[in-house]
Amino acid sequence: MTVDIRVRGYHLDIYQHVNHARFLEFLEEARWEFILQNGFDELSKELNIAFVIVNVNVNYWAPAFVHDLLRVSVAVGHLGNKSARFQQTITKIVDGKEAETIVDATITFCLMDQSSEKAIPITGRMREAMEKHQLPNKDQSGG
Repeated sequence: MTVDIRVRGYHLDIYQHVNHARFLEFLEEARWEFILQNGFDELSKELNIAFVIVNVNVNYWAPAFVHDLLRVSVAVGHLGNKSARFQQTITKIVDGKEAETIVDATITFCLMDQSSEKAIPITGRMREAMEKHQLPNKDQSGG
């Protein structure tokens, strides 16, 4: 799934390009949209669990500037027993087509039982829902 974001002036830093921290916000915006569009918000409320980010790895390949149109993608990559990873990219759109990947990221998360505030295994309906959005041919070890 993807979300398009237009770079605005307030996204820029003193060097007039998108600040690295803003890219984290763009990635998060896409994850929230992914969670909402795929019903994970309702399912997590029903099951009394929360998505908790435990690690963020980001590669910055090229800058983005004011008025650039960026496409932010998100999918479930690795799906382990107690953790999983979102695979994300940010790509510049030029003349309506994806031109270059400027950021890629791996966001590791776990599920937390909100009553006990402890990480829980990814099982049952939540696992089934995540599997529907998992990238093919990903390493299934660990987690």
